[in-house]
Amino acid sequence: MKYMYLFFALVIMQTNAQTSIDTIQKEIDQTVWKPFQTAFETLDAEALNNTYAANVLRVTPEKIDTKNVFKKGNIKRFMGMKEKGNAISLDFWFDDRKTNETTSYEVGFYRIGFTLDGKTEYSYGQFHIVLQKIDGQWKITQDWDTTAIAGETITASHFKKKEGIRF
Repeated sequence: MKYMYLFFALVIMQTNAQTSIDTIQKEIDQTVWKPFQTAFETLDAEALNNTYAANVLRVTPEKIDTKNVFKKGNIKRFMGMKEKGNAISLDFWFDDRKTNETTSYEVGFYRIGFTLDGKTEYSYGQFHIVLQKIDGQWKITQDWDTTAIAGETITASHFKKKEGIRF
């Protein structure tokens, strides 16, 4: 009987811990991912840059950026897209999320649609993001993405494995 109470106590603790993690991930979705997606789709570089921490490790297949050069690039790129009349869409889904009270490591796939003159072209990739709670707010502190895995280009077939998230 004693072990039965211990078992139920452990089950309740595990359920409460998972509920807490789910709550934290929903908070991240609303305070980081929803604004991130909206900023991309409205070409609002300032709002996009606000989802990032003051100091970010940004890694792409081309380089490592530890000086936030990518933030200036966001402003320039989005301004150019607006001037040309481009539209952009961003869809993504999570393959894995590991979260605690102060840090979240999130892996997933994305699809970016670039539309100009009614024609849309898509780009696909995988991301690995680290978020940290800084001064009470979730911010992206590490951003790594790639368009290939093990030398294989990521395509629509990779992305179609799950449905994109809309917030």
